[in-house]
Amino acid sequence: MGNIVSTFYAENKSIRSFKQKLDAALYSTYSEKSKISLRKKIKEFLPDIVHVHNFFPLLTPSVYDAIRIEGIPVVQTLHNYRIICPNAMFLRNGRVCEDCLTGTSYNSVLHGCYRNSIIGSLAVATMVETHRKRQTWQKKVNRFIALTEFARQKFIGAGLPEEKIEVKSNFISPDPGTRNGQGNYALFVGRISPEKGILTLLKAWKRIRKIPLKIVGDGPLVERTRRIVEFENINNIELLGYCDRIRVFKLLKEANFLIFPSEWYEGFPMTLVEAFACELPVVASRIGGIAEIVDDEVTGVHFEPGDPDDLADKIQWLLDHSDVCRRIGKNARGVFLEKYTAKKNYENLMNIYLKAIDENR
Repeated sequence: MGNIVSTFYAENKSIRSFKQKLDAALYSTYSEKSKISLRKKIKEFLPDIVHVHNFFPLLTPSVYDAIRIEGIPVVQTLHNYRIICPNAMFLRNGRVCEDCLTGTSYNSVLHGCYRNSIIGSLAVATMVETHRKRQTWQKKVNRFIALTEFARQKFIGAGLPEEKIEVKSNFISPDPGTRNGQGNYALFVGRISPEKGILTLLKAWKRIRKIPLKIVGDGPLVERTRRIVEFENINNIELLGYCDRIRVFKLLKEANFLIFPSEWYEGFPMTLVEAFACELPVVASRIGGIAEIVDDEVTGVHFEPGDPDDLADKIQWLLDHSDVCRRIGKNARGVFLEKYTAKKNYENLMNIYLKAIDENR
């Protein structure tokens, strides 16, 4: 017995012209057009439940009214912090910022937190504050899904009802299988940007000579990274640029360990689960949900975020304890099989749906 699923979405890439951008800003708080369109879809499909993943900016929170009018329960996955923080990341100028967590979201306007735009930040802050006052999140959603317990606590701190927030992680499918044996390089996979800790990683690598580092990804700091590597003669770093999923899994399976030096509150990085699936230990910064996903000295090793010396020390410790490295990798694979398979995710999701349906009755 399976589930029949239908999708309803708006393509944000369609926002191109100045007028389209202006309309998106003006109507980001509430869209009658989206409300009418979704009600029509619901009447045609007659779902048991509606699962909202993203309403920003085109659909808007008006989708909740469309669903509730039709008497259907609502589940909302909180992929980021948008309903609290206008830039959705608790990040300002490359550093963690929680000014909007319990304070007003209009703090973001002063700093242009949404895409470095004061006008854009004002539009998003207005959406956040309007629905805070209307208690949209408290009254119009049956169940929320947070990706980690860390994120759940942040949303509770912002006023969402504790009893309505469930924790359900991401997953990968199909299972990529385990690696072919302990490799001879370290691996970074991610966006090459300040909040991902790439500069901390480069500083740390000046002290690491026993093993090369392969860097996979693209982003605003690619050229700066390249210059640092060349100018400071860090000759055991290789920049691979963007790699497709098949290549990334091949690299994961041949690596010694993955390094995840992020310096902001990540949601639930798929790279971590992919590493676990491939039996790969993770050297991870002790921050936010990352420290929850990667269990110190069980599925990986923690270091202090933004501290290149601590990162270098932890890497050297793993290199000096290859037996521990192998054991941690096997632990990571075990955690993947226990928590992050499609089967486990499906079971968790169905339980959440049933709670929302029961509550809606």
